[in-house]
Amino acid sequence: MKDTSFKNHYKTIVISDLHLGTEGSKAKEVSRFLKFNTCEKLILNGDIIDGWQLKKSGSWKRKHTRFFQRMLKMIQDLDTQVIYLRGNHDDFLDQIIPFRIGNLSLQNDYILESKGKKYYVVHGDIFDSITSKMKWIAQLGDIGYTLLLWVNKIYNKYRTFKGLPYFSLSQAVKAKVKSAVSYISDYEDKLAEIAKIKNCQGIICGHIHQPVIKEIKGIMYLNSGDWVESLSALVEDFDGEWSLVYYNEAQMIPFFKEETDDDQDFQSIQAAV
Repeated sequence: MKDTSFKNHYKTIVISDLHLGTEGSKAKEVSRFLKFNTCEKLILNGDIIDGWQLKKSGSWKRKHTRFFQRMLKMIQDLDTQVIYLRGNHDDFLDQIIPFRIGNLSLQNDYILESKGKKYYVVHGDIFDSITSKMKWIAQLGDIGYTLLLWVNKIYNKYRTFKGLPYFSLSQAVKAKVKSAVSYISDYEDKLAEIAKIKNCQGIICGHIHQPVIKEIKGIMYLNSGDWVESLSALVEDFDGEWSLVYYNEAQMIPFFKEETDDDQDFQSIQAAV
């Protein structure tokens, strides 16, 4: 029997917006996070694979595959139930959804029961008027965001050279843009309204890369954040309490050896998306 005394074990973990296949994805970090934090139910709430970038200039690397190896290991060793919900960047899943094999299911949305409450779990893009009604604008914004992440990488190399702490230029800019989009489309209010329509007391989403837990008009609103900048996840303990947790590099070091960061391209999955 394996010693798991050093691990955090939860009833549910929700992660979203990994954007595997892009330069900015923190694939290695999320794999380590799931090695240290295990669960009975793992919900992958959209934009796990970034099909948009893979169709253009993205590349699939070994570290991206390691994430799925970690997921399969959780299914095999811990009997974890994995629910993969489709996002706008992995909308290629529309071709096979709904799909289920063993403990893995692919679907558009999900109803989660927690402590006597029902939560509507969905990525969130279908309620974003910019993404759903004017997809070409969303894709144009994605190009700008990718460029901003590249600038951010160069900028932080300079800050490191100067002995300055890390600063997420892209997140600072994105927060303003996303806030404007959210304000115009009433993103959070729409999700709260949809939860009511679904006869749920809460909504769990991703999409806008802003981790938060708050109440909106009597509806609990939970956003899991992302694994490009925030490196955050939603976790539910066995008492039904929800909280946000963040990846901590220092916390991981005592338990895991450093994986070899093989930058050699793994077999491309562009044909699949």
